[in-house]
Amino acid sequence: MVGFGSVPGVQPKSRSGGGGGQRGADEIDFEIRGQEMQFVEIELDPGESAIAEAGSMMFKAPTIEMDTIFGDGSQQQKGFFGSIMGAGKRLLTGESLFMTVFTHQGQGKARVAFASPYPGTILPFHLADMGGTMICQKDAFLCAAKGVSVGLHFQKKIMTGLFGGEGFIMQRLDGDGFAFIHVGGCLVEKELAAGEELHVDTGCIAAMTPTVDFDIVRAGNVKSMIFGGEGIFFAQLRGPGKVWLQSLPFSRLAGRVLANAGPMGGTGEGSVLGGLGGLFDGDNS
Repeated sequence: MVGFGSVPGVQPKSRSGGGGGQRGADEIDFEIRGQEMQFVEIELDPGESAIAEAGSMMFKAPTIEMDTIFGDGSQQQKGFFGSIMGAGKRLLTGESLFMTVFTHQGQGKARVAFASPYPGTILPFHLADMGGTMICQKDAFLCAAKGVSVGLHFQKKIMTGLFGGEGFIMQRLDGDGFAFIHVGGCLVEKELAAGEELHVDTGCIAAMTPTVDFDIVRAGNVKSMIFGGEGIFFAQLRGPGKVWLQSLPFSRLAGRVLANAGPMGGTGEGSVLGGLGGLFDGDNS
C-alpha cells in the first residue's frame, strides 16, 4: 500500500497549474492499493474532477457526482466539434465514445476509486515530470486528473504499424497532471541511453516516452520465425528515453484461456490427447 502522493519511482506532485496562462489539470492526491489486483483511490478537493474509462469505478463518496461526456473533457476540446473529434479519436484506440467525469461537489475531501480490469499493475505518471507527453498501448488508460488529454499516436513507419503488435495507433497522454494506466502482470522500467537498443515482444510494450524510437526487427532465422513461438518480428526500441514493459499482455492471457478451454471442455489441459487434441477438433484448421 502506498501513501497519498507517494509512489516509488514517481516524483511528488507539484502544486503548480498549467503554463501559458491556461489552467492545467486538476491537482489530485492518490493512493494505489493491492498487489495482483490493484485499484487507485483518488482524493478530490471541492470542485476538483477526475476522468475515467466508463465502467472502471469501484466506489465513490456521495458528494462526488458523475457526468458522462464525449472524449476526455480536456481543455484542448472546445465546443461540439471538439468533443466529436475527441470521441472519434477514442474509437480509433479501441475505447468507447464516452468518458465519465467525477466531480467533488461537497465540502472537505472526498475519494473515488478505480479498479484494474484484469491482474496487473497500475502505473502513475505525473505528466509534468515526463515532458508533458506519454505514449502507451491501446486500452491502457484507466483514469486521470481532469485536464489530461487522451489522444492518438500514429506509427509513422508502415512496417512498424503492420507488424508492431499495437498497429498504427497507440494512445497519447498530454497534460501536466497525473494519469494512470493499467498494464498486465509485473512491470519493468528500462532507461535507454542514446543509441541503446532493446528487443521486446511486441505485446509487452506498456508505455514509453516520445523520444524512444519504435521499430521492428526480424525474430531470428526462418526456422525461429516459424517454430520459435515468439512471432515473426520483435519490437526494436532505441533510446534515448524510458520504456515500461509488462510481463503479461492481455492478448497472451486471453490466448491461453481460449487454448485451454476447448470446445465443450473436450480438449483442455485435462484431456488425454492434450495438445494433440487440437489436430482433431478443428482448432488448428
